[in-house]
Amino acid sequence: MPTQSAYYTQTNDNYQAEVNMAVDLWSAMLTLFLIMDPLGNLPIVVAILKDLKPERRRFVLVRELVLSLVILLLFLYGGQSFLNLLGVKEEAVSIAGGIILFLIAIRMIFPPPGGVVGLKEGEEPFLFPLAVPMIAGPSILAALILLANQQPGQMIDWTLALVGAWLVSSAILMFAPLLHRVLGERGLTAMESLMGMILVIIAVQMFLNGIGHYFKWN
Repeated sequence: MPTQSAYYTQTNDNYQAEVNMAVDLWSAMLTLFLIMDPLGNLPIVVAILKDLKPERRRFVLVRELVLSLVILLLFLYGGQSFLNLLGVKEEAVSIAGGIILFLIAIRMIFPPPGGVVGLKEGEEPFLFPLAVPMIAGPSILAALILLANQQPGQMIDWTLALVGAWLVSSAILMFAPLLHRVLGERGLTAMESLMGMILVIIAVQMFLNGIGHYFKWN
């Protein structure tokens, strides 16, 4: 029969485990939110949506946000298996994402007639480049694979952390149409070029990180 001391010890251990799980949950949520970087993506989202009719902007944004969540959840639960099936390493995701972001950044600095993503007038972006790679980018996908691999017993916590980070990021990105109205066309064009230059730097760093990790592990 367990003693009173053993009972209190076990109770304390259970409480400590619950506290640690809560800390892990909030820490993971904050980390995923920072990686998503909705504030940094806000001007880019505005630039992509600016050529759409005002009444369609919010619908398209919500649709792309939902698509991004589906992709993020798929990668959380099956990302590593999918990469293994294709024989692709995580570093390849980072390198490919860097190349895609670089091409988008060049279009932001030197916009072609079809806008940032080269769409025809009135044509709406679908999946690319809003859902992927702007929201569900290589960094967040790699982070989800890492979480799932390191602590597979806490998948419910990681799911809650992902959904929480996505909800906060989505709420921020929903202000994109408001930012468009505040800045106007000239202000938006200037911010688009500025964010394009910053995005070039991020894209090159993402590419170099993928190259560096590849040679480090090989």
